[in-house]
Amino acid sequence: MNFHAIKSIYFFEMARTRRTLMQSIVSPVLSTTLYFVVFGAAIGSRISEVDGVSYGAFIVPGLIMLSLMTQSLSNASFGIYFPRFTGTIYEILSAPVSFLEVTIAFVGAAATKSALVGVIILITANFFVPLEIQHPVWMIVFFVLTSVTFALLGFIIGIWADNFEKLQFVPLLIVTPLAFLGGSFYSITMLPEIWQKVTLLNPVVYLISGFRWSFYGQADVSLALSLGMTMLFLLASILVIHRIFKTGYKLKP
Repeated sequence: MNFHAIKSIYFFEMARTRRTLMQSIVSPVLSTTLYFVVFGAAIGSRISEVDGVSYGAFIVPGLIMLSLMTQSLSNASFGIYFPRFTGTIYEILSAPVSFLEVTIAFVGAAATKSALVGVIILITANFFVPLEIQHPVWMIVFFVLTSVTFALLGFIIGIWADNFEKLQFVPLLIVTPLAFLGGSFYSITMLPEIWQKVTLLNPVVYLISGFRWSFYGQADVSLALSLGMTMLFLLASILVIHRIFKTGYKLKP
């Protein structure tokens, strides 16, 4: 394992965060805070509690997961797309660095950035509502798994995309709607029975449900199912990336 190469790529990506602090950290935190204030004030005044938890506190795990997913996708996809766009990816591919080391570096940096945003949002939420984390270990597990999984997906998108429009297509038109419809702001038990079954087809439900369980001990689906679906998503992303590097898909002329 070439740890020197991993370290070099990782810190190069992290340095870009310092140069674009407003876009990388401040903007997503402010956007999520606005979500929290608007939804918490507008809907919270009509829905006092959900499953015994105040509505303001109930939506915090969903907002954190929404931020983790979108930021992991965006950071990882742009991180690998930009070297492809400028042609510097060929310098990386010609170096004695394996596909595993390249993936660890880019995905690790993207996951770190999104995790930092998620932690800031969690701290900020404490100023608005009292939070209770009943299972901190499981919270960290789902927090890390989600960051890494969606960073892997973003890495795939960054290789697949041919232009900036495609780069934004999946995060804006697929992942964000799935997150909104996946129980970020409500419990799926509040839906009619037929829509509850339809909602279970949304993979984001399992991520949000498991993460919310770590806070309040309540979930729309079982912990085992949430963890299993997350691990399945993670494994599928790893296999796709392995296939990409093995075939040279959109990486080799």
